[in-house]
Amino acid sequence: MAKTKSNQPRADFLNKRTLPDDVYTPEEFTEEHRMIAKTAYQFVEKEVDLHREAIEHQDFDQVVSLLRKAGQLGLLGHSIPEEYGGLGLDKISKCIVGEIIGKTSSYGVAHSNHTCIATLPITHFGTQEQKSKYLPKLASGEYIGAYCLTEPNAGSDALASQTTAVLNKEGTHYLLNGTKLYITNAVFSDTFIVYAKINGEQFSAFIVERDFPGLSLGPEEKKMGIKGSSTRSVIFEDCMVPVENLLGEAGKGHVIALNVLNLGRFNLGSACTGGAKHGFRLALQHTDERKQFGRTISKFTATQEKVARMMARIYASESLQYRTASLLEEAMKGLYEETNHTIVRDQMMEYAVECAICKVFGSETLDEVVDESLQLHGGAGFIQEYQIEQMYRDSRINRIFEGTNEVNRLLIIGTLLKKAIKGDIPLEELVEKATRDLTERNHAPMNEESAIQSIRNVFLFCVGKAFEKHGERLMDHQETVMKLSTIAITLFAAESAVLRAVKHESELKTMLARTVLEEALLTVESSSRMLLMSILSNEEKQQAVRLVFNEISMYDFGSSMERNRQIAHFSYKKQKYDV
Repeated sequence: MAKTKSNQPRADFLNKRTLPDDVYTPEEFTEEHRMIAKTAYQFVEKEVDLHREAIEHQDFDQVVSLLRKAGQLGLLGHSIPEEYGGLGLDKISKCIVGEIIGKTSSYGVAHSNHTCIATLPITHFGTQEQKSKYLPKLASGEYIGAYCLTEPNAGSDALASQTTAVLNKEGTHYLLNGTKLYITNAVFSDTFIVYAKINGEQFSAFIVERDFPGLSLGPEEKKMGIKGSSTRSVIFEDCMVPVENLLGEAGKGHVIALNVLNLGRFNLGSACTGGAKHGFRLALQHTDERKQFGRTISKFTATQEKVARMMARIYASESLQYRTASLLEEAMKGLYEETNHTIVRDQMMEYAVECAICKVFGSETLDEVVDESLQLHGGAGFIQEYQIEQMYRDSRINRIFEGTNEVNRLLIIGTLLKKAIKGDIPLEELVEKATRDLTERNHAPMNEESAIQSIRNVFLFCVGKAFEKHGERLMDHQETVMKLSTIAITLFAAESAVLRAVKHESELKTMLARTVLEEALLTVESSSRMLLMSILSNEEKQQAVRLVFNEISMYDFGSSMERNRQIAHFSYKKQKYDV
């Protein structure tokens, strides 16, 4: 049985220093990790990539066929216990598979949706009978799953659901009525995790099968991207769901919905990181072949700077992703057998902030990379013949999936605020210390790790000023919260990149970490300046802004121009992201 942990997310990185030995990195993959990676790579290259055009033209039979093959290879069952037909692998393996599948765009959406939010509710909250009935089929691909939460009037506010469930007179079935929107995998799914309010009051979860009377589908949505992933409305009209298909406890559907979405966000970060690596590779290949003014585009230093910044951003995304994977594994080890849903909830919640950052930073990394990659393709990037055109369209959904990036930014600061109000962290003491450090500017030595502490001090200083201004109503001032969240996300990303470089020292990793850090310091300086200028009086703002600027501007990591040219040179030599 798993141990009971705090029922609040930790997010320790916001107020505590982390040591290099305390972070997990891809350099530490085991032989088992490398084997699952090889299996996933071969599946993508030999199966999925060959059918890219068919998938893009919505050949859903082909998508289902590929999902079945993935099931045969164990790629659908990495997060399902062995006793129920899965592999029961760790969260590092989940991250590896998610990243590799992520390069396949819309097939990856169908695959990841199935393995994560459509399956994990049963894995972690199902009864033994429910697990025995559904998990082996979901692991093999015999069943494909979908997740039904969004409604016309309930998106990020899931508890506003208007779908109802009423017990029939015989007490044998719940009758579900309502409509769910934008449901991924709808047309070929066999099971649906559906949220509805029992008697219009108790928000609950149900396992609904495709053939249950009263379930129907709307027409296929005409989407901008991810066309190979079916998206339809799922309609319930007195849909008969056996009482034994209630998932978890009546009235506790939010426990399942919100905590499974934490893992969904982590999973999405993995997929986006994998997609970004692929978009980066396309940029390298095209610019190393395309000639202008008598030489390849790759020889131009403006191109090299773009390439270096893309690679550094991916390095940060990869670093924070696997750091979080290890944290999740630590928190969730033993949960496959756990039957106490309170313990399951608490341990799944423990790294909710880090999961939100994976989603936000990963999706924004992918968008930046595909945008720059398309730009480096020039006019060719606008032509469907080139993969980057599809990637550009497909990437946009990720900032909306699994809770918009704005909602996730609110979650990050909201968590910290709740902990401060409850007394779980000594916020006032932390702010005082950070302010003292900024004022005294006593740094020895002036290196990458001390720069991370400077970012943390600036974050806490800004939190203190925002809390002084707005108090417990801080969350009502979302413009301020968004800026605080940007600093927090930047802190986690930069720290992850720096600690990885320190732990596994190499010239390339050091260069990448420094480029990440320079970008981070600029982001923090800009965000904190805007925040402080908007909430402080004229007398206070100049002093506060000067304090932050003096702290941020004192770091010098050498010539970024020469460093970025070296990073680009290394990238072109490898013709892919490789550290």
